[in-house]
Amino acid sequence: MHLDRNGTKISFRIDGEGNSPTVVMSHSLASSSMMWDVQIPALLHRYRVVRFDTRGHGDSDAPHGAYDLEQLSDDAIAVIEANADQPVHWVGLSMGGMIGQYIAMKRPDLLRSLVLCDTSAQIPPETQPAWDDRLDQVRDGGMNALSEATIQRWFTPNYLREEPPAVMAIRAQIETTSVAGYIGCVEAIRKLDILDRIGAIELPTLVIVGEDDPGTPVSAADAIHARISGSELVILPNASHFSNVEQADAFTDALMEFLLRH
Repeated sequence: MHLDRNGTKISFRIDGEGNSPTVVMSHSLASSSMMWDVQIPALLHRYRVVRFDTRGHGDSDAPHGAYDLEQLSDDAIAVIEANADQPVHWVGLSMGGMIGQYIAMKRPDLLRSLVLCDTSAQIPPETQPAWDDRLDQVRDGGMNALSEATIQRWFTPNYLREEPPAVMAIRAQIETTSVAGYIGCVEAIRKLDILDRIGAIELPTLVIVGEDDPGTPVSAADAIHARISGSELVILPNASHFSNVEQADAFTDALMEFLLRH
Protein backbone atom coordinates (compact mmCIF):
# COMPACT_ATOMS: atom_id res chain seq x y z
CA MET A 1 0.00 0.00 0.00
CA HIS A 2 1.07 3.57 -0.42
CA LEU A 3 -0.03 7.17 -0.05
CA ASP A 4 0.82 10.20 -2.13
CA ARG A 5 2.76 13.07 -0.58
CA ASN A 6 2.73 15.87 -3.11
CA GLY A 7 3.69 13.49 -5.90
CA THR A 8 6.02 11.30 -3.81
CA LYS A 9 4.84 7.76 -3.06
CA ILE A 10 5.30 6.67 0.56
CA SER A 11 4.97 2.90 0.89
CA PHE A 12 3.63 1.17 4.00
CA ARG A 13 2.28 -2.17 5.17
CA ILE A 14 -0.11 -3.18 7.92
CA ASP A 15 -0.06 -6.40 9.94
CA GLY A 16 -2.47 -7.42 12.68
CA GLU A 17 -6.09 -6.95 13.70
CA GLY A 18 -7.81 -3.68 12.91
CA ASN A 19 -9.23 -3.15 16.41
CA SER A 20 -5.90 -3.61 18.25
CA PRO A 21 -3.78 -0.68 19.45
CA THR A 22 -1.46 0.49 16.68
CA VAL A 23 2.33 0.49 16.73
CA VAL A 24 4.08 2.50 13.99
CA MET A 25 7.67 1.47 13.25
CA SER A 26 10.27 3.64 11.52
CA HIS A 27 13.61 2.36 10.22
CA SER A 28 17.19 3.59 10.02
CA LEU A 29 19.06 5.31 7.23
CA ALA A 30 20.00 2.86 4.42
CA SER A 31 17.48 0.25 5.56
CA SER A 32 13.75 -0.33 5.16
CA SER A 33 10.70 -1.46 7.08
CA MET A 34 12.05 -5.02 6.75
CA MET A 35 14.54 -4.32 9.55
CA TRP A 36 11.69 -4.82 12.03
CA ASP A 37 10.79 -8.33 10.84
CA VAL A 38 12.19 -9.98 13.96
CA GLN A 39 9.92 -7.94 16.28
CA ILE A 40 6.68 -8.51 14.35
CA PRO A 41 5.65 -11.97 15.68
CA ALA A 42 5.71 -10.79 19.31
CA LEU A 43 3.92 -7.53 18.54
CA LEU A 44 1.09 -9.20 16.61
CA HIS A 45 -0.12 -10.99 19.74
CA ARG A 46 -1.47 -7.66 21.01
CA TYR A 47 -0.96 -4.93 18.41
CA ARG A 48 -1.68 -3.84 14.88
CA VAL A 49 1.62 -2.84 13.27
CA VAL A 50 2.12 -0.19 10.60
CA ARG A 51 5.57 -0.12 9.00
CA PHE A 52 6.53 2.41 6.36
CA ASP A 53 9.51 3.10 4.13
CA THR A 54 10.90 6.59 4.61
CA ARG A 55 11.14 8.54 1.36
CA GLY A 56 14.25 7.48 -0.51
CA HIS A 57 14.13 3.96 0.92
CA GLY A 58 12.50 0.59 0.27
CA ASP A 59 9.46 0.83 -1.98
CA SER A 60 8.93 4.56 -1.42
CA ASP A 61 9.91 7.08 -4.06
CA ALA A 62 13.34 8.71 -3.95
CA PRO A 63 13.12 12.25 -5.28
CA HIS A 64 16.43 13.97 -5.99
CA GLY A 65 17.62 16.78 -3.75
CA ALA A 66 18.13 17.33 -0.04
CA TYR A 67 15.34 16.33 2.35
CA ASP A 68 14.84 17.71 5.86
CA LEU A 69 13.45 16.26 9.06
CA GLU A 70 10.38 18.47 8.94
CA GLN A 71 9.53 16.87 5.61
CA LEU A 72 10.30 13.33 6.79
CA SER A 73 8.20 13.81 9.91
CA ASP A 74 5.33 15.24 7.84
CA ASP A 75 5.46 12.09 5.68
CA ALA A 76 5.22 9.99 8.83
CA ILE A 77 2.36 12.07 10.20
CA ALA A 78 0.48 11.46 6.96
CA VAL A 79 1.00 7.70 7.38
CA ILE A 80 -0.32 7.84 10.95
CA GLU A 81 -3.35 9.93 10.04
CA ALA A 82 -4.21 7.62 7.15
CA ASN A 83 -3.99 4.45 9.20
CA ALA A 84 -5.03 5.16 12.80
CA ASP A 85 -7.98 6.87 14.42
CA GLN A 86 -6.42 6.71 17.89
CA PRO A 87 -2.96 7.75 19.16
CA VAL A 88 -0.26 5.25 18.25
CA HIS A 89 2.88 3.86 19.83
CA TRP A 90 5.92 5.09 17.87
CA VAL A 91 9.02 2.90 17.59
CA GLY A 92 11.95 4.36 15.65
CA LEU A 93 15.60 3.36 15.34
CA SER A 94 18.34 5.83 14.38
CA MET A 95 16.76 8.05 11.68
CA GLY A 96 13.38 6.65 12.76
CA GLY A 97 14.04 7.86 16.29
CA MET A 98 14.92 11.31 14.99
CA ILE A 99 11.66 11.46 13.05
CA GLY A 100 9.81 10.32 16.17
CA GLN A 101 11.24 13.16 18.24
CA TYR A 102 10.02 15.67 15.66
CA ILE A 103 6.51 14.18 15.69
CA ALA A 104 6.45 14.16 19.49
CA MET A 105 7.18 17.88 19.51
CA LYS A 106 4.90 18.83 16.59
CA ARG A 107 1.93 16.48 17.01
CA PRO A 108 1.97 14.82 20.43
CA ASP A 109 -1.78 14.24 20.04
CA LEU A 110 -0.96 11.50 17.51
CA LEU A 111 1.21 9.49 19.90
CA ARG A 112 0.45 7.29 22.88
CA SER A 113 4.11 6.57 23.62
CA LEU A 114 7.56 7.03 22.14
CA VAL A 115 10.32 4.43 21.80
CA LEU A 116 13.65 5.89 20.66
CA CYS A 117 16.24 3.29 19.70
CA ASP A 118 19.95 3.84 18.96
CA THR A 119 19.32 7.43 18.03
CA SER A 120 20.34 10.98 18.88
CA ALA A 121 18.90 14.46 19.27
CA GLN A 122 22.05 16.17 18.01
CA ILE A 123 24.65 15.37 15.36
CA PRO A 124 28.04 16.64 16.61
CA PRO A 125 29.78 19.15 14.33
CA GLU A 126 32.95 17.07 14.36
CA THR A 127 31.16 14.26 12.49
CA GLN A 128 30.41 16.41 9.43
CA PRO A 129 33.61 15.44 7.53
CA ALA A 130 32.65 11.77 7.94
CA TRP A 131 29.25 12.50 6.37
CA ASP A 132 30.97 14.33 3.51
CA ASP A 133 33.20 11.32 2.96
CA ARG A 134 30.26 8.91 2.85
CA LEU A 135 28.44 11.09 0.34
CA ASP A 136 31.55 11.23 -1.86
CA GLN A 137 31.85 7.44 -1.75
CA VAL A 138 28.21 6.96 -2.70
CA ARG A 139 28.39 9.43 -5.58
CA ASP A 140 31.50 7.69 -6.92
CA GLY A 141 30.70 4.04 -6.26
CA GLY A 142 27.03 3.66 -5.36
CA MET A 143 25.72 2.10 -2.16
CA ASN A 144 27.98 -0.95 -2.50
CA ALA A 145 30.90 1.35 -1.70
CA LEU A 146 29.46 1.91 1.79
CA SER A 147 28.00 -1.46 2.68
CA GLU A 148 31.01 -3.09 4.33
CA ALA A 149 31.91 -0.09 6.51
CA THR A 150 28.27 0.38 7.43
CA ILE A 151 27.84 -3.24 8.49
CA GLN A 152 31.00 -2.92 10.60
CA ARG A 153 29.39 -0.01 12.49
CA TRP A 154 25.99 -1.62 12.83
CA PHE A 155 27.06 -4.95 14.37
CA THR A 156 29.71 -6.04 16.84
CA PRO A 157 32.71 -8.08 15.61
CA ASN A 158 31.50 -11.19 17.45
CA TYR A 159 28.13 -11.05 15.76
CA LEU A 160 29.66 -10.43 12.35
CA ARG A 161 32.03 -13.39 12.70
CA GLU A 162 29.04 -15.68 12.87
CA GLU A 163 27.73 -14.20 9.57
CA PRO A 164 24.09 -14.87 10.45
CA PRO A 165 21.48 -14.60 7.71
CA ALA A 166 20.20 -11.48 9.47
CA VAL A 167 23.43 -9.63 8.63
CA MET A 168 23.19 -10.63 4.99
CA ALA A 169 19.61 -9.39 4.84
CA ILE A 170 20.58 -6.02 6.32
CA ARG A 171 23.54 -5.76 3.93
CA ALA A 172 21.15 -6.31 1.03
CA GLN A 173 18.96 -3.47 2.29
CA ILE A 174 21.96 -1.13 2.36
CA GLU A 175 23.05 -2.06 -1.15
CA THR A 176 19.58 -1.68 -2.65
CA THR A 177 18.89 1.71 -1.08
CA SER A 178 18.50 4.44 -3.70
CA VAL A 179 21.59 6.66 -3.99
CA ALA A 180 19.33 9.71 -4.32
CA GLY A 181 17.34 8.62 -1.28
CA TYR A 182 20.46 8.04 0.81
CA ILE A 183 21.88 11.44 -0.12
CA GLY A 184 18.56 13.17 0.54
CA CYS A 185 18.19 11.63 4.00
CA VAL A 186 21.83 12.22 4.97
CA GLU A 187 21.30 15.91 4.23
CA ALA A 188 18.29 15.80 6.58
CA ILE A 189 19.79 14.01 9.56
CA ARG A 190 23.27 15.56 9.50
CA LYS A 191 21.68 18.90 10.49
CA LEU A 192 19.91 17.46 13.52
CA ASP A 193 20.16 19.76 16.55
CA ILE A 194 17.11 19.52 18.81
CA LEU A 195 18.68 18.51 22.11
CA ASP A 196 17.63 21.77 23.73
CA ARG A 197 14.03 21.33 22.52
CA ILE A 198 13.13 17.76 23.44
CA GLY A 199 12.52 18.64 27.07
CA ALA A 200 9.08 19.71 25.88
CA ILE A 201 8.18 16.06 25.18
CA GLU A 202 5.79 14.79 27.84
CA LEU A 203 4.91 11.39 26.37
CA PRO A 204 5.84 8.11 28.03
CA THR A 205 9.25 7.47 26.49
CA LEU A 206 11.61 4.51 26.35
CA VAL A 207 15.19 4.98 25.15
CA ILE A 208 17.01 1.81 24.03
CA VAL A 209 20.66 1.69 22.97
CA GLY A 210 23.26 -0.94 22.21
CA GLU A 211 26.15 -0.71 24.66
CA ASP A 212 28.67 -0.84 21.80
CA ASP A 213 26.92 1.52 19.36
CA PRO A 214 29.62 3.83 17.90
CA GLY A 215 27.36 6.08 15.84
CA THR A 216 24.62 6.95 18.31
CA PRO A 217 26.41 5.93 21.50
CA VAL A 218 25.19 5.49 25.05
CA SER A 219 26.12 9.12 25.72
CA ALA A 220 23.58 10.24 23.07
CA ALA A 221 20.92 8.04 24.68
CA ASP A 222 21.83 9.43 28.11
CA ALA A 223 21.39 12.97 26.78
CA ILE A 224 17.88 12.19 25.53
CA HIS A 225 16.98 10.35 28.72
CA ALA A 226 18.18 13.28 30.86
CA ARG A 227 16.01 15.77 29.00
CA ILE A 228 12.72 13.88 28.59
CA SER A 229 11.18 13.84 32.04
CA GLY A 230 10.13 10.40 33.25
CA SER A 231 11.77 8.59 30.35
CA GLU A 232 13.24 5.13 30.80
CA LEU A 233 16.64 3.96 29.55
CA VAL A 234 17.62 0.41 28.58
CA ILE A 235 21.23 -0.34 27.60
CA LEU A 236 21.63 -3.66 25.79
CA PRO A 237 24.99 -5.41 26.32
CA ASN A 238 26.77 -6.97 23.35
CA ALA A 239 24.92 -4.89 20.79
CA SER A 240 25.93 -2.19 18.37
CA HIS A 241 23.69 0.09 16.26
CA PHE A 242 21.14 -2.47 15.09
CA SER A 243 20.37 -3.60 18.62
CA ASN A 244 16.91 -4.82 17.60
CA VAL A 245 18.57 -7.42 15.35
CA GLU A 246 21.74 -8.26 17.27
CA GLN A 247 19.99 -8.67 20.64
CA ALA A 248 16.54 -9.39 19.26
CA ASP A 249 15.15 -11.20 22.31
CA ALA A 250 16.33 -8.65 24.88
CA PHE A 251 15.22 -5.75 22.68
CA THR A 252 11.78 -7.25 22.07
CA ASP A 253 11.31 -8.04 25.76
CA ALA A 254 12.13 -4.43 26.73
CA LEU A 255 9.87 -3.08 24.01
CA MET A 256 6.90 -5.30 24.87
CA GLU A 257 7.19 -4.67 28.61
CA PHE A 258 7.09 -0.91 27.99
CA LEU A 259 4.25 -0.99 25.48
CA LEU A 260 2.08 -3.16 27.71
CA ARG A 261 2.36 -0.58 30.50
CA HIS A 262 1.21 2.22 28.19
